[in-house]
Amino acid sequence: MMLDKWEQLVAQDPRLEIVGPVSLMTLDTIMKCAFSHQGSVQTDGLGHEGQWGCPGCCTWPPELSAPPANRRSKTDRVIQLRKAQLQKQGEMENVRKRRHLDFLDILLLARMEKGNSLSDTDLRAEVDTFMFEGRDTTASGISWILYALASHPEHQQRCREEIQGLLGDGTSITWDHLDQMPYTTMCIKEALRLYPPVPGVSRELSKPITFPDGRSLPAGITLSLSVYGLHHNPQVWPNPEEFDPSRFAPGSARHSHAFMPFSGGSRNCIGKQFAMNEMKVAVALTLLRFELAPDPSRKPVPIQGIVLNSKNGIHLKLRKLP
Repeated sequence: MMLDKWEQLVAQDPRLEIVGPVSLMTLDTIMKCAFSHQGSVQTDGLGHEGQWGCPGCCTWPPELSAPPANRRSKTDRVIQLRKAQLQKQGEMENVRKRRHLDFLDILLLARMEKGNSLSDTDLRAEVDTFMFEGRDTTASGISWILYALASHPEHQQRCREEIQGLLGDGTSITWDHLDQMPYTTMCIKEALRLYPPVPGVSRELSKPITFPDGRSLPAGITLSLSVYGLHHNPQVWPNPEEFDPSRFAPGSARHSHAFMPFSGGSRNCIGKQFAMNEMKVAVALTLLRFELAPDPSRKPVPIQGIVLNSKNGIHLKLRKLP
């Protein structure tokens, strides 16, 4: 749907700001994949909040909209809509028969079958987390990946040839295809290194820790780690500002925590695989339809916040491929 819209837009003007439409697409995706919601913010309109194109804002479909200060009612509305659907005659049994359940159905079925195993507060917190993490971070990742490929046409073309060899003229990607695009995956990872969607993480120490050099920190202290700084550290990554997908070639050696776009350890990103699959699909289908180039008059200016955004958006020039 997003690419169809882009095709119409670039027929009039090849220059396009991509963060807004990518963010709407990732919102549609997480709503369908995790929350059983079949609407489309890309076609249904933007609602009255006026924030739909704002990366970093946790926004909602029009029918779930409410004043920005009333975020809790939006989350409750998502939960109540799905709960009402599950209570319809036969719907719960149909859901139970599915091979794979979506995220919200797992939570609601667990609650219905085990009583109050999950409180309203628990449900609300989980939905909020998945809505934000499953939309804004992935939108940032896809946007910066497309910018990186636009800025390096030789790598973009090699990815396109790999995808064309895999899919031909088709636009349907199967699960098997996702493991058969090694060079595209290398480029995605290198873009995530240069532009990590979550540029920093923090951890609260549950027990004291002593480092190899003898220094120690007490329990209860909160540590912050700059993922952006780690990925751009020349002691960790030689020539760190260079876009070099070969860093991620099969068999390449590096420390297990040198590359952390999804954090690391036992509290790493629960949506890592989902995000990687979504990024692969988005990149593959985009490269099949468009040639990407940067807009030299509007170079993006990265801003490190909860999510890595650009101060002035991400502007590309798109050419529809024959």
